[in-house]
Parts: sequence; structure tokens; C-alpha cells
Amino acid sequence: MRKRHHYKRRTQDAYEIDVTTFLNLMVVLVPFLLITAVFSRLTIVELNLPSAAAGSANEQDRFRVEVIVREAGIEVTNGRNVIGTIPKAEDEYDLATLSDFLVSLKKDNPDHEDASVLMEPHIPYDYLIQVMDIVRTVEIPAEGENEYQLFALFPDVSIGEAP
Repeated sequence: MRKRHHYKRRTQDAYEIDVTTFLNLMVVLVPFLLITAVFSRLTIVELNLPSAAAGSANEQDRFRVEVIVREAGIEVTNGRNVIGTIPKAEDEYDLATLSDFLVSLKKDNPDHEDASVLMEPHIPYDYLIQVMDIVRTVEIPAEGENEYQLFALFPDVSIGEAP
């Protein structure tokens, strides 16, 4: 008579999952994804949108800088009259001249901090950001060679559509 070999069945092996290859993949992928990740910085600028409700008569008499970006160039008004025009040169706006003009306005009106940036509808969004930055601050060279200091010109900026 032949002996029967009794082998124990391995019931545990059927239910185990081999995760070593998956772990090897994760060890390679995690550092790669961390190295190639793009870390972006968000900056939020608080703006005042023009309201339909008009202020009191006193507020309407105040000086308010309005920078109107048009297809032909940039106009600077005091709320009622055009006080400066900067024509567009070679399909680019002359933002350096705008900055100098706003610095002179700030010297004449040091207490005023309100300004409006008004744009025609078909002007690219990038110009809105550039003009807003110029209206809000100016870079003045500091004592060091390549150092600049930011000074606030008209930090309370409102945006809207040009009339």
C-alpha cells in the first residue's frame, strides 16, 4: 500500500497581496513628483468696484485720479477734466511716462489715495494689471546699487469700463 502524502494547504498565500513592486514604484514616483511640482504664489489685490449710488456733494467735489486706457493711448483725468494724455507709441503704452505723471500728481495732492482705472472692453487684461501696479506704487532707487523701494501712490484702486 502506498502512503499518501498529506500536504498542508497554504491558505494564507492565496489571500496575501505582494505589494513590494507597488512600494518600489511609490519610492521612485513620490520624489519625482515633489521635485517637478510647480509651487505657485497667489497674490490677492482688494479692489473697490464703482457703485451706482452716488456719494454726497462733498465727495463729488474731491480730487480723484482716473486713468483711462484707450486704444489710442492713456488719459489721466481728475474726475471731470482731462489733465494729461499719453499717446500709444509703437503699439505699446508708455507706462514709464504714466508713472512719472502720477508721481507729480501725488506730490501735488499728497492726502489723496483714491484712483480709478477705466479700460475699454477690447484692451488685453495684462495692461489692466500693469496700469493698476503703476497707479498703486512706484519704485524709487534706494542707496544700494540694484535696490529699489516701493512707495504707495494711490493704493485705493477702483476698476471699471471706460466711458
